[in-house]
Amino acid sequence: MCFKFRTMMVNACTAVHQEHLQDLMASNRPMAKLDGQDPRVIPGGIWLRALGLDELPQLINVFRGDMSLVGPRPCLNYEYEKYLPRHRGRCATLPGLTGLWQVNDKNNTTFEEMIDLDLKYVRTQSLGLDLSILLRTIPAVVCQTYQVRRKKREAQKQASTAAKSALAESVK
Repeated sequence: MCFKFRTMMVNACTAVHQEHLQDLMASNRPMAKLDGQDPRVIPGGIWLRALGLDELPQLINVFRGDMSLVGPRPCLNYEYEKYLPRHRGRCATLPGLTGLWQVNDKNNTTFEEMIDLDLKYVRTQSLGLDLSILLRTIPAVVCQTYQVRRKKREAQKQASTAAKSALAESVK
């Protein structure tokens, strides 16, 4: 069990995430999060996620020895069940708060690229690699936060343009 701050509504349906995961595994497209258009996210939840603050309680897991600071992100049981045997190799080490995938433009990598980065970490983990990943984590979070802000502005701009077009059409 991993501790996290709640960013989703209580008893949020997991089917949406399960379908999203299945699509990411099959499509070979970037691992985009559902956050921007996911109605299950509570107010402010998108920012907690973008900044990684929802993960802070996982430090308890690190202190308990259930997780490491660096390693592949933990997966849910239903995710593990969908993994191919090759994918399951990413679970051969303790999961971490940050990892090689997270500092390598995680939102622009495919599911298979994520797996490859996690497997590379499992094969080559060392203190030097862990320190490198830890140093690259803050810039990666800043970049991800910027991407979230940009996407939010783009969505607002599109909504505004659509509303103006609809208003113009109704006036005609």
